[in-house]
Amino acid sequence: MGAELEAALLRAEGLGLRTRRGWVFRDLDLAVHPGELVTLTGPAGGGRTSALLALGGRFRTSHGTLRNPGRTAFGLVPGVNEPEPALTVAEHVGERLRLLGLARPWHRRSRHALLAGESDDLVRDLSPLDRHRLMIKLALLEDPDVLLIDDIDVGLTPAETQTLLSDLDATGRAVIAVCRDPFLSTVGVGR
Repeated sequence: MGAELEAALLRAEGLGLRTRRGWVFRDLDLAVHPGELVTLTGPAGGGRTSALLALGGRFRTSHGTLRNPGRTAFGLVPGVNEPEPALTVAEHVGERLRLLGLARPWHRRSRHALLAGESDDLVRDLSPLDRHRLMIKLALLEDPDVLLIDDIDVGLTPAETQTLLSDLDATGRAVIAVCRDPFLSTVGVGR
């Protein structure tokens, strides 16, 4: 085994899920290294989100192998990992800090460095880009080796997608991101 594969934070070989109704996704091969951004794309209903959840250890597979010696954390995954619309950004960050044991529970509000000017904004008032940014902030509190995010180009303008990609790059973490735009893709997912 080459040193490059050994240095991978996460590696999938022939990963797939087949149910009695057919393939959800299959033949997924990838190696994710520190600081690298890997994008997954495929047709609607092609198993992109299921593959992302499997790569993060939250979805079982029936084929292939997944080697993940690093810690993973999820950013925004619509329908699975979303912020509560009625809470503020500050409330979300404070809650996550308490859950991780990083803040005292009696503090009404955290002044953590990740809070920006929108700290009193309700999540329901955030733009799609800022919802992604909030979920990235929350995921980074877990100090992951690999950050996983779904639909990085859904509901965003091309300029906002590029901004989000720059934000992800600035984290210095390995990132696996799902997108619909095939021009952003580094790995295809499909049936």
